[in-house]
Amino acid sequence: MAFTAKDVMELREKTGVGMLDCKKALSETNGDMEKAVQYLREKGIAAAAKRQSRIAAEGAVFSYIHMNGTIGVLVEINCETDFVAKSPAFQELGHDIAVHIAAANPKYVNVDEVDTAVLDQEKEILRAQALNEGKPAAVVDKMVEGRIKKFYKEVVLMEQEWVRDPSKTIANLVSDAVNKIGEKISIRRFVRYQMGEGLEKRKDDFVEEVKKQSGLQ
Repeated sequence: MAFTAKDVMELREKTGVGMLDCKKALSETNGDMEKAVQYLREKGIAAAAKRQSRIAAEGAVFSYIHMNGTIGVLVEINCETDFVAKSPAFQELGHDIAVHIAAANPKYVNVDEVDTAVLDQEKEILRAQALNEGKPAAVVDKMVEGRIKKFYKEVVLMEQEWVRDPSKTIANLVSDAVNKIGEKISIRRFVRYQMGEGLEKRKDDFVEEVKKQSGLQ
């Protein structure tokens, strides 16, 4: 299967890996995007093993409270050493990600965390929408695949565009920090609280408010 420059860019956006490594991954997997992602993940695991099997077991829990108390975020970000966990670059990354979570409201850290039942339901909805739009059945599956990628960008933290710089995903942001700091960094988990969530009340645009008050607009 052949691949294009657009495919290389898409793989880079998905993984945060350099262009040359993305091209190599697509070459090794005959242009199969999902296999290329897996290839790069396995390569990362192999690289970590070469570093004396060190794992990201240190780190810190970062918090962000929206200034009027309507939204609160806790996020655990791991690195390899306590020294890096206390460094300004790591602290800045943690703050940026906590603010992003407050503004963008992701539901999962990574794509593989999306519940299968939720994903199947979303695919059925998207398939029905495509058919209702009068699209030929032969192209519906491809349309659903494309729209699922958009769904991931909406609900998966690592796939989302960074609110401070939409030209980067959170995966890119983390990858840049890894290159700068020189250690493995991973976002383990997060929780986001929104005041009154689930209760019937006046609906405000909290996302836009967070962006405005955090200097993101």
